[in-house]
Amino acid sequence: MAAIGRFSKGEEIFYAKVVDGELFRLRGDVFGSPSYDRQATPRKGIKTLVPVVPTKIIAVGVNYLDHAREMNRELPKEPLIWFKATTSLLPDGGKIEIPFREHRTDFEAELCIVIGRKIRNVSPTQAPRYIFGYTAAQDISDRTIQKADGQWARAKSFDTFTPLGPYVETKIDPNELSIQQFQNGLLRQNSNTKQLIFKPAEIVSFVSTNLTLLPGDVILTGTPSGVGPIQSGDKLEVRIQGLAPLVNSVK
Repeated sequence: MAAIGRFSKGEEIFYAKVVDGELFRLRGDVFGSPSYDRQATPRKGIKTLVPVVPTKIIAVGVNYLDHAREMNRELPKEPLIWFKATTSLLPDGGKIEIPFREHRTDFEAELCIVIGRKIRNVSPTQAPRYIFGYTAAQDISDRTIQKADGQWARAKSFDTFTPLGPYVETKIDPNELSIQQFQNGLLRQNSNTKQLIFKPAEIVSFVSTNLTLLPGDVILTGTPSGVGPIQSGDKLEVRIQGLAPLVNSVK
């Protein structure tokens, strides 16, 4: 495995390779051919940040067979995509804030693609060359607004509604990974990425035929069945095989 994280210490922000919990600072362009310190950086006083700084967040809906059946939806003929605000990003350990108590607000565990190179109009066979790696995400959703608006961007773009991280795994096959959501220690979602209707390479190819993707951009690939409401005091944990778990609380 090759996990890359983004961290801060005081005013300094840096990338590092994460090996058995130790941080080895990265020198150079994280999306290029960087080098790494041989000596680990002490973790005292270091905070984990969102692992990349995207120019755009793209989400894919109705992309798990079990979730489509759960919603009684026909399978889409092409990826259903929309944008989320970059201001909705939240790091591992951060608190998800529910803006409207009276609304239903749901969790959604997702595998997230991280783009590593500028990309426009490529085929599915070419797409993996442009993928930097994968990380875990939550697509927090205000269902009341989503239903009222008839489109999904506002309902999913409130501040803190896109927990992401903690690290990007750069060497992993995304096509058959278990994906689970735990709420207060209870298993709520339990599926596998082999249930994806459109695989990561197909998604990246499709998005690239519509717009230019830049290094650090992220694509949430959809959620499996079992989504449910959250409330203040909840602890949410996304566990995806081969990735570090993403843990957030709710207030």
